[in-house]
Amino acid sequence: MPTTLELAILLLAAGLVATAMFRALRLPALLGYILIGAGFAPFLPTPEEHNPTTRLAEFGVVFLMFSIGLEFSLTKLRTMRMEVFGLGGLQVVLTMLLVTAFGLLLGLPWESGLAMGALLAMSSTAIVSRLLADRNELDSEHGKQIFGVLLFQDLAVAPLVIFIPALAARQDMAAALGLASFKAIIVLGLILTLGQRLMRPWFHMVARAKSAELFMLNILFITLGLAYITDSAGLSLALGAFLAGVLISETEYRYQVESDIRPFRDVLMGLFFVTVGMLLDFSVVAERWREVLAALVLLVGFKFILILLLASLLNRGWATSLRTALSLAQAGEFGFVLLGVAMGHGLLDHDQQQYLLAAMVLSMLLAPLLVQASARLARHLEGGDWTRRAVGIHEIAAKSFGISNHVILCGYGRSGQSLARLLQAEEVPFIALDHDPRRVRAAAAAATGIQLGR
Repeated sequence: MPTTLELAILLLAAGLVATAMFRALRLPALLGYILIGAGFAPFLPTPEEHNPTTRLAEFGVVFLMFSIGLEFSLTKLRTMRMEVFGLGGLQVVLTMLLVTAFGLLLGLPWESGLAMGALLAMSSTAIVSRLLADRNELDSEHGKQIFGVLLFQDLAVAPLVIFIPALAARQDMAAALGLASFKAIIVLGLILTLGQRLMRPWFHMVARAKSAELFMLNILFITLGLAYITDSAGLSLALGAFLAGVLISETEYRYQVESDIRPFRDVLMGLFFVTVGMLLDFSVVAERWREVLAALVLLVGFKFILILLLASLLNRGWATSLRTALSLAQAGEFGFVLLGVAMGHGLLDHDQQQYLLAAMVLSMLLAPLLVQASARLARHLEGGDWTRRAVGIHEIAAKSFGISNHVILCGYGRSGQSLARLLQAEEVPFIALDHDPRRVRAAAAAATGIQLGR
């Protein structure tokens, strides 16, 4: 077994080569990190054998979620209620129910089916969030849908960690889940309420010291402190870090914080992806490749179809729904946590664990390729919608023909509707444009004398 220094040198050298190679091939560098972990797995202590390594790798996810939180604000999160609790909630619940039904057809106990559905409902927050951030797509329409689902999955981890042991012991699951939900509401409420009041004056006080070292220590303290609080409450480390980023995004120091934290995030994220690759056992894939391939196809295909149908219910267009579904079709890092819990309580046997583990890691390896493919497919689909978009432009032109001295409202949400009422009261003609067809139909049905278009 190599020494710690030898391992560090090997990993750094492999990381340099893999990153340069994958960048030249225009593929995400994280693919290289996962393959490094898989290739060096026989020479490295596994995550189970070396918990400090795994814990250090988890900090990569912590800092990634913190930097993503900096891109959001509390106002933006409130507007994402439908994506988080609507699309995200339906995706997790329906995945568990449908996997349970499929398991019953295969002769599995319903308890095992529910546990399997819970771990397969998770998608990779680390991989998908990193890819969206690298592509500057966090604020896009599909980016908001994707992150809304990922955020609900992270919130669901804590109740599911309690739910699976209670399922195995046939305990009162309603009481266990109720207690977990109560703790989560209290902790999140305190963090958001007190954090909003304390964060800005606290950062003002630290900044007045004019010390870069003190400022950096303050960022690390807040990030890891809130991550520790949520982890101690039974939630995830990543959720606390995300909330820390959201709270700091409300201050004037957001961009400085983002610049200071980036080196920690990128280095530790590489280590995290190496540990994911270490979970892949090529001998299992080689010996049982048919079963592993079947599990991989079922996992990716099932999640893709389910999320595609659910996302299309939001009437965001097939191109957006397609990108959302392909980006979330893989398994997630929290799925490994739930897999370990299910195994520890006898809900899954060893063979089932190996098939699922191999399929989950392979699906995460495919995730960057699926995200890239989704962008190309979406562009092709949007190009095929040229006629529909041309008709929409023609309708807007026809409705606005002959109107002069009017106001054009770009967007007919809450702010647009408030402004429209003000213009109506002043008898100022206006045309309201919005990309949401449901909003256009509802406004057209309720409005009198208002020109509306999509």
